[in-house]
Amino acid sequence: MTRMSDVEAVMWLVEQDPTLRSDFCNLTVVDTPIDFERMQDRLHDIVRAIPKLGQRVVVAPFRLMTPEWVAADLDVSYHLQQVTVPAPGGERELLDACAAIADEPFDRERPLWQFIVFDGLASGGGAMLQKMHHTITDGVGGLKLSLEVVDFEPSPIRVTNPHDRQATATATSAGTGASSGAGAVFNTARAAMSDVAARTVGRAANAITSTGRVLTDPLGTPARVSDAIAFASSLRRQVLVTEGARSDLIDDRSLHRRFELRRFPMSDAKARARSLGGSLNDMFVTIVADALGHYHAALGSDITELRMAMPVSTRGADDVGGNHFAPSRVVVPITSDTPESLFTEIRERLEITKHERALDAAGSLAGLVTNLPAAMLTAAARNQTRTIDFATSNLRGSPVPLYLAGSRIVANYPLGPRTGCALNVSLLSYCDELNIGLNMDPAAITDPALFLRCLDTAFVESCQTTTTG
Repeated sequence: MTRMSDVEAVMWLVEQDPTLRSDFCNLTVVDTPIDFERMQDRLHDIVRAIPKLGQRVVVAPFRLMTPEWVAADLDVSYHLQQVTVPAPGGERELLDACAAIADEPFDRERPLWQFIVFDGLASGGGAMLQKMHHTITDGVGGLKLSLEVVDFEPSPIRVTNPHDRQATATATSAGTGASSGAGAVFNTARAAMSDVAARTVGRAANAITSTGRVLTDPLGTPARVSDAIAFASSLRRQVLVTEGARSDLIDDRSLHRRFELRRFPMSDAKARARSLGGSLNDMFVTIVADALGHYHAALGSDITELRMAMPVSTRGADDVGGNHFAPSRVVVPITSDTPESLFTEIRERLEITKHERALDAAGSLAGLVTNLPAAMLTAAARNQTRTIDFATSNLRGSPVPLYLAGSRIVANYPLGPRTGCALNVSLLSYCDELNIGLNMDPAAITDPALFLRCLDTAFVESCQTTTTG
């Protein structure tokens, strides 16, 4: 039996507000049209290797426990589709087609993912959009799962079981109970009653243990009080923010999305970051912040700081699927006297944020709120997302070329969820490039062409002194 974590359950429950949907995408661009039949054959390997791709979600009656993953009937024609990009088949037509697909919510009675293979590209190449619900995994986990999709050579030798397709359903249902209908709900309810009792006992034991420490170690109480005050301050910065988003320019919100792409050389950004005593992620955030600074200035706003959301990975080496991250928030400058001073200030603020005490308690805090009425939980989540101006995410990809169904991968663009903010800028390194995917709210970023020019300018400004700095 596999259940959602408390964090995943919160993401699932608050989606009754469509602005809080947490599905994310990745757009893979390849040098030749993708062999669709080869992808169909590969799909069964993928589903067996990643059981959640063959499972759907069942919610326990009265939400006694977090939702459970159970086996589902897998309709390959729904989860893997081939779509022709509208003429003339350029990047804009491809991205608009991707945005239209991403706009559609998942059918909650099915497994929560789709692969869309595109043909008809004017470039003569191909592309595939991978759309996945965040409750299956986070971005880092998605990269690990992608190893089941890609190859290190065009035509690898694979050992194929003649009963692969018949075995797929068995592999996905192992240990999950009934696949559908009343049986799944009954099994979920029965397991929930058992688990909720165990968790209640566990929480009570933790409370008794904490109280016992105070009684047996009174001299340690001042230190604990100091820790509690520091923790409360961290909670106010990370979880219980009361002021709204900072921008007076990108503050409108809608349910629509616009996708954009950018590719930059990684060596320039990495070398410049190193020369300034920071990391590639520090440089990435600096470039995005600088671009937002230019954008605000160009449209007459004098805002100097914005609040950014950024996931901090908690994933261990052996963690494959699921979500292993803590959501963080940090106010970053978007203007400074020099690119170097902007980088330094952002690096310092990001370093402080990594050690926020509230991030360590993200899972426990989620556990405390999962039993709240759904309407109350959704309203609280909506209020907190309205405190965020933009989001960033940085993922480390393959340093060597990869192949998809025999085609060489040219670029991989992550397209993260906005969940109520104006803009999500996600980075995935691939070979010696930075592949950047942008998920914009067109109601907020009303001049996307201007913002892209600002992003290009920010990269040059931040990295141009690589050889002389």
